[in-house]
Amino acid sequence: MDKIKVMDPVLANKIAAGEVVEKCASVVKELVENSVDAGADEIKIEIEESGTKLIRVVDNGSGMSRNDAKLAFQRHATSKLLDEIGLFRISSLGFRGEALPSIASVSKVDLKTSTGSVGTHIVIEGGKLIKEENSDARRGTEITVRSLFYNTPARLKYLSSLYTELANICSYVNNMALSYPKIKITLINDGNVLLNTDGSGNLLKVIKEIYGANVARKMKKISIYNDDYDVDGYISLPEVTRSNKKHMTTLVNSRVIRNTELNRCINDSYHTYKFDNRYPIVVLNINSDPSLVDVNVHPSKQDIKFSNFEDLKELIYQGIRKVLEDSMLIPKIEEEKPKEKVKVEEQRLNLERENVIQSETLDYTLFDDDVMDINSDLEVHEETYEEYQKEEESKVMPEMYPVGLVRGTYIICHNELGMYLIDQHAAKERINFEYYKEVFANPKPNTISMLVPLTLEYPTNEFIIIKENINVLRDLGFKIEENGINTFVIKEQPTWLRAGYEEESIKHLIDVLLEEEKNFDLGKFREHAAATLSCKMAIKANMNISMDEMEALVNDLRKCKNPYNCPHGRPTTIFYSYYEIEKLFKRVVN
Repeated sequence: MDKIKVMDPVLANKIAAGEVVEKCASVVKELVENSVDAGADEIKIEIEESGTKLIRVVDNGSGMSRNDAKLAFQRHATSKLLDEIGLFRISSLGFRGEALPSIASVSKVDLKTSTGSVGTHIVIEGGKLIKEENSDARRGTEITVRSLFYNTPARLKYLSSLYTELANICSYVNNMALSYPKIKITLINDGNVLLNTDGSGNLLKVIKEIYGANVARKMKKISIYNDDYDVDGYISLPEVTRSNKKHMTTLVNSRVIRNTELNRCINDSYHTYKFDNRYPIVVLNINSDPSLVDVNVHPSKQDIKFSNFEDLKELIYQGIRKVLEDSMLIPKIEEEKPKEKVKVEEQRLNLERENVIQSETLDYTLFDDDVMDINSDLEVHEETYEEYQKEEESKVMPEMYPVGLVRGTYIICHNELGMYLIDQHAAKERINFEYYKEVFANPKPNTISMLVPLTLEYPTNEFIIIKENINVLRDLGFKIEENGINTFVIKEQPTWLRAGYEEESIKHLIDVLLEEEKNFDLGKFREHAAATLSCKMAIKANMNISMDEMEALVNDLRKCKNPYNCPHGRPTTIFYSYYEIEKLFKRVVN
């Protein structure tokens, strides 16, 4: 008796749904992407109980005829991919023809659609057609998904909490709003408006809607290109960071993607400008010919393969570094402005209480209509700060004059724009770092014999690592030789070592060499070593220095290529405008 049989289509769709429809956000994603592909410039997303009860997506796109509406629920039926050649030049968000039949197989679907003439109304439950009739002629599509996973209780059981499902949906819709600023996107949960963009095409406005005006003010425009790729968008100043990588939004031809190497490249470009465990807010859209990328890697279409990937990474790395190097990165202290909040704030607090998402991960705070205009809200009215911004165009760092020291740690400076606080340890660290980085990159043959040769003994495993990379130390100017079992002797040292700290510096350098032994990279070793020595050799906090030493420190800092951060990412300088100081003392009133 034959055992192999063709699987029932409903069962096959339920199995496919396991890949395509993992959670409520998966349904929202597939429906919204269909709306975008249909040419909609207005998309309204309504959900109830975080999507577990109802998901409705309404658009003003091209709509479907009756035959197309029925055919759309058959597996692998699509209008977006017609031949094998098209598979290598995909420009639409969807193309597999799996989403609608998969969704319909595990829920109750109500579809109303029209191309502008007679509309079509279709009802499908569990993959079976229940109703087919005429509907209104409003151009576009309205699709409602109810009771998700009602007929697959095992899948329903493993849905996350309502708060997690809502957070996932919000994260996806935020990304779509950033991808398509020309589309008006509205997200409503249980009657509360969580996001409402205006579709004006202004990406900075969308960033403000999601992250707030304070973050939007601190975003920098980036626009770079090479022969294969055009990259544009916004990157945050180093003072604006988050605790996770979710806010590094990368798009390829307006498609949200996930690429670990690309995220690492973006984060690396901020190296020494921020803490290593903090991540910037970035929105980058990579435009290229569709033939240069392959999105047909995973059903989610978020994994992607690039042609000439190394060139793209180098373009992005150098582009971000250039924007940061050309920017005035002194944080400006501003008085917090009260925000008008709506009822959804209570929902945000519930999310935080559940510890599902951090308050900085997802911003549900909305503003009253009178402050929603990005053009007026992002204007800086203070005359002093306008002058401060002009300094950015003419100098790397404004000239300033020290007047005192606070707790032996913070140098107080001033100029015609306002007051500055400089962390003396962080400032000296930056000065040292740029000095040591230059020394390591371009070592000079100037050495001096040590009065007493330095003998260093190590365990066998560490001795082997040092011996393998001993030329790195010799190239820096150290005369180092083996001297018995597991022992080295250093007889000469480079003249750039700080007097009185020679032994300490040498030991720190060798410690870095041992830390970098896995996948040893000379460039990373030099940078790591420079950062380590710069910190160890810097002025410490709570160490009083003279006015002359303060002046010398400030002048040396202003000569640095990046005077704004220590090599570990902490700010060296903070700026208080006179206007903000006078506001704090109530000498002026807004």
